[in-house]
Amino acid sequence: MNTASAPAAPPAGDDGQAYDRGALGALYRTRLNKGRAVLGEMFGGHVELESRGAWVITAEGKRILNCGGYGVLLLGSRHPTVVRLVEEQLHRNPVATRVLLEPQAALAADALVEVVPAGLERVHFAGSGAEAVETAIKMARTHGRDHLVATYDGYHGKTMGALSLTGKDVFQAPFRPLLPDVHHVPFGDAEALDALLATIPGRGCVVVEPVQGEAGVVLPPDGYLRAVQRACTRHGAFFVLDEVQTGLGRLGTWFGADREGVTPDALLVGKGLSGGVIPVSAVVATPRAFSVFDRDPYLHTSTFSGVPIAMAAARGAITAIKEEGLVERSRELGAQLLRTLGDTVREHFGDAVREVRGRGLLLGFEFRDPGIPGDLLIELVSQGVIANHSLNSHLVLRLTPPAVLDAAEVSFLCEAFDRACRAQAARYVPTSEGGPVHA
Repeated sequence: MNTASAPAAPPAGDDGQAYDRGALGALYRTRLNKGRAVLGEMFGGHVELESRGAWVITAEGKRILNCGGYGVLLLGSRHPTVVRLVEEQLHRNPVATRVLLEPQAALAADALVEVVPAGLERVHFAGSGAEAVETAIKMARTHGRDHLVATYDGYHGKTMGALSLTGKDVFQAPFRPLLPDVHHVPFGDAEALDALLATIPGRGCVVVEPVQGEAGVVLPPDGYLRAVQRACTRHGAFFVLDEVQTGLGRLGTWFGADREGVTPDALLVGKGLSGGVIPVSAVVATPRAFSVFDRDPYLHTSTFSGVPIAMAAARGAITAIKEEGLVERSRELGAQLLRTLGDTVREHFGDAVREVRGRGLLLGFEFRDPGIPGDLLIELVSQGVIANHSLNSHLVLRLTPPAVLDAAEVSFLCEAFDRACRAQAARYVPTSEGGPVHA
C-alpha cells in the first residue's frame, strides 16, 4: 500500500463528511489535483456538503445561491421528481444485465423523442457530453463523412475525438496529434462553412452549437442554423447539433434547433438531462443516420450506457421540465435577469463592459479587461452567489441560473450581483484612453 505523503485524515462532521479545510486541501493536493486545490482556496476555501434546490450549503452552514453548474442545474439540486424516480430505481434495479430487455431505457428514450425536433427517432445513451460527441463522430463515419468541421472557440469536450473539434489551442496543444482531417470555420459564418464543404463534397461532418456557451455566450446571426442545414444538404454533409449545454430549456426553447425549425442528422443532449442527480447524455438521430447502429447493436457500446438509474433521472428531468413549465420559465426569467443584471453591470463598470448578451438562462457579461470577470467570480462567492467562467474566453463572466428560482431568490441574486459589482468596480479606474486598469 502506498502511504507516501498521505495527509492526516480530515475530521468528520456528524454525517461522516470530511470538512476540515486544511486537511481536505491536503488531500486534494496529494490525491486529486494541485491546481484544483489552489482554485478552491481562491474561492474562499469553502467546503460544500449539501445542495438543496438553488442552494449549496457549506460545512460552516453558509448558503450560496448556485447560478453556475455549466448548464447542468436547470432544475436546481435534488428536484423531488427526479429524486423520487431515482430512489425507486435504486431500490429496484440500478444496473441492468445488458442482455435482457429493460424498461427504463426504452421509457427514457421515448420521453426524449417526444421533446426533440420531429424526425429524430433513435436514441443512444451515454454518460457525458464528450461521449455523445464521440458517438456522433462514429455515426457520421458509418456514412463516409470522415472530415470533421467545427467552429473556432467552440467547445465539444476533451476526449480525443471531441477535443479535435474543440476550437481552442490551449486545450489541444498538449495532446497532439489529434484526429486528422479536422477543419474550423468562424462561428456564425455560414458562407465560410459552405465554401469549405464545397471542397470536401460528401465527406463532411459539421458539428456546431446553437449558442457558443464556453466561448462566452456567443449568439449567431438569425437564420444561421437554417443556413448551416442548407449547406450540409447542398454538399452532402452530416449535420450534428451539439446541444449538450443549450438543450432541454436552457435557451428558453426545448432546444436551440426549435428557434429556427431545423432537424439535424444527430442532436446531442446532456447536462440538464441528468436532472442534476445522475450523469447521462444522449445522441438522438434520424433513422437514416442511425441505420448502421440499428443493424449491429454491438458496434458502439458502453458498459453503463442506458443504466436504469440514469434513465430514471432522465425521465424525471423531462417530466419535471414539462410539468412545471420550465422552458417558458427559462425564457421569461432569462429576459428579466438579462435586463436587470445587464443594467447593473453597465451602471458600475461603464465602458469597461464590452457587451451583455444571453438567451434564456444562459447569460454572458463580456469585459474589456480579463481581470474583471475573475475578480467578480471571487467577489460573487463572498456575496453568496456561484457563477461560471467561460473556458474559451477569459473576458466573460457567465451565469447559468436554475429555472426554479422563486421571487425571493431572484431578488437575492440581483442584490448580491449589485454588491459584487459595486465592490469590484471600486478597484478599477479609467485610463486616459477610457479603458479600465487595475487600481
